[in-house]
Amino acid sequence: MAVTDRPARSGPIAGLNPVAKLGAALLIAVPLVLTIDPVSAAVALLLELPLLLAAGLRPREFWLRTIPIWVAAPLAAVTIALYGASSGEVYLEWFVVRISEGSLMLALATFFRVLAIGLPAVVLFVTVDPTDLADGLSQLLKLPARFVLGALAGMRLLGLLTDDWRALALARRARGVADSGRVRRVVGMAFALFVLSIRRGSTLATAMEARGFGGSESRTWARESRFGWREWMLLAVGAAISATAVAVAVLTGSWNFILGPV
Repeated sequence: MAVTDRPARSGPIAGLNPVAKLGAALLIAVPLVLTIDPVSAAVALLLELPLLLAAGLRPREFWLRTIPIWVAAPLAAVTIALYGASSGEVYLEWFVVRISEGSLMLALATFFRVLAIGLPAVVLFVTVDPTDLADGLSQLLKLPARFVLGALAGMRLLGLLTDDWRALALARRARGVADSGRVRRVVGMAFALFVLSIRRGSTLATAMEARGFGGSESRTWARESRFGWREWMLLAVGAAISATAVAVAVLTGSWNFILGPV
């Protein structure tokens, strides 16, 4: 059995098929993308809390994984509040900045919208193994195996970029060329890493072709990707969250379809 450093998670949805997690995240995100109103996003975010807890992430891991979302949400809201479309009463106007009642409502909607879309997407995919996802995409969704396996191989190589960057830095320091010119050093290392990645990708592609991964015949799989009642339940939960959020927004009159009135 292979030894891995991934933390063991015991959440109810941690071991579900990655295709179900992908479907649930899409079911939640699509309706929220079609509207800009604070009610639907806030309701969806509130209903997502049990789903986030069911992922089985430890508190520290949850906050570390979702830091970009918590940073992006207020930044996007502030930008919309200062420069968004203004309507209603204007509270502050200076140069290109105009804070109005309408821009503040848009900012609030943007804040909840980013959280409601980003948090479930990040939390659900933290527990996804790339190999399991590739199995599900090929076996269940019938995506081309060649494309899926190539993407999987590329994802496996992403983890090596950090090690390569560290090795390049140590090599340049050993040669005495890493003590000055910080910007030039970073640009040079980035170019060297880019060339190294291309060479490694070419070698990997040749090796995969030699092992028959590029064949056009129907291939077999080492592990069967199963999709049972628990996966269907997760999809039902995602659909219920979206339907409830949309219904509440429509009933309260806050539904704001981005493509115009429906």
